[in-house]
Amino acid sequence: MDAKIIDEIVQIVGKENALTALEHRKCYSYDARTDGVAPDMVVFPSSAEEVSQILILANRHVFPVIPRGQGTGLTGGSVPVNGGVVLVFTRMNKILEIDTENLIAIVEPGAITFEIQEEVARYGLFYPPDPASYKYSSIGGNAAECAGGPNSLKYGVTRDYVLGLEVVQPTGEIINTGVKTMKGVVGYDLTRLFVGSEGTLGVITKIILKLIPLPEAKATILALFREVEEAAESVSAIIAARIVPSAIEFMDKASIKCSEQANPMGFPEGLGGLLLIEVDGDNESIQSQAKKVQKIILEKNAVQCTMTQDPKEADTLWKARRTLSQATYNLNPVKIAEDVVVPRSKIPTLIRALEEMEKRFGIPILSFGHAGDGNFHVSIMIKDTPEDREKAEEAVKEIFTETIKLGGTLSGEHGIGLSKAAYLGMELSPEVMNTMKKIKRLFDPNNILNPGKIFAV
Repeated sequence: MDAKIIDEIVQIVGKENALTALEHRKCYSYDARTDGVAPDMVVFPSSAEEVSQILILANRHVFPVIPRGQGTGLTGGSVPVNGGVVLVFTRMNKILEIDTENLIAIVEPGAITFEIQEEVARYGLFYPPDPASYKYSSIGGNAAECAGGPNSLKYGVTRDYVLGLEVVQPTGEIINTGVKTMKGVVGYDLTRLFVGSEGTLGVITKIILKLIPLPEAKATILALFREVEEAAESVSAIIAARIVPSAIEFMDKASIKCSEQANPMGFPEGLGGLLLIEVDGDNESIQSQAKKVQKIILEKNAVQCTMTQDPKEADTLWKARRTLSQATYNLNPVKIAEDVVVPRSKIPTLIRALEEMEKRFGIPILSFGHAGDGNFHVSIMIKDTPEDREKAEEAVKEIFTETIKLGGTLSGEHGIGLSKAAYLGMELSPEVMNTMKKIKRLFDPNNILNPGKIFAV
């Protein structure tokens, strides 16, 4: 970028809110998985107006602008691919309003998801979406990626809780979309278009969130199985019994073993599957639900079934799942993290296919995730060698091929970004992709906003 342009941007945000030294810029060249290139500069805007001025400059001089929250993404959505300016929203982190009468919150994109949940809980309210990174990811990033989490089975994902947005369009115009009401069908639903668009259509600078009453109570159930099929059949049977838990988390054989080695919980050896189930609601209803769930699990030959309503005991039961992501690094230093979704009935088929791939490729492949909605996180753990990286690349292709064959989709909540862009054609037809590219060109004629993500335009 020309030094004069950099100076103009510094004047917009202030010298103290701009980084130009290479050692600082490099810190914004990667996310939780994907490496990119160092941007030409990093800025920390404080308002939609500042973002607008930067985008107007970007269109005039044609340089990339990449929105970024906390950088916790797993597909390279906030990673520069050709220099440009990274907009980091850590300064725009306020919870602006909590409306207890109309059950909404208005927040800035840099607000941490967990802090929003904690704040609204003080008023007896609940914001359900809870991606794995919810304690440190920002709500703007969650909206851009349409994040989910364990609660999505019962409560839905981020898009189900975004009522409206303030968005700076790629050409610099500031618009407000959506409503502050529970209903609103005036014109096209631009809010839904922006949510999940991975920062390619607009820069989110304010979010109106729907809230719901905080559940009165919760019960947590841990179930252990010898065979993965028994765990999968339990999930289907629970749903068929018209019980909708707030979460049904699954861990496969390799995940259980990995977690147990890192954080011993005394699990018996030879387990093929683990389910962690939560039901919530009023005290009376969760007692009834929990008993029904336990009955189903035992009928499906669970070797162990533990239930608690005590929060501290529940935290202990959750340890196996919560420590897993970090525990995988005990196997190998490099993680290739994918998330796919298959119909619930196809879960055993997918797990058996992954077990076969692990043996054939000779590298650890673990699967865990949200069994209730069929969303699995597959971690391929490799050494940082050309041979292992080649194996991982082949494994990823096979995982995606198997997912599509089973009637699934290539991403449930991580998005496409950079890492999955090459595989988009496996799921979407050329006609669908062309339609999406037309939308991108309409919003962003100079392709300055997060270029190279999802697909090349």
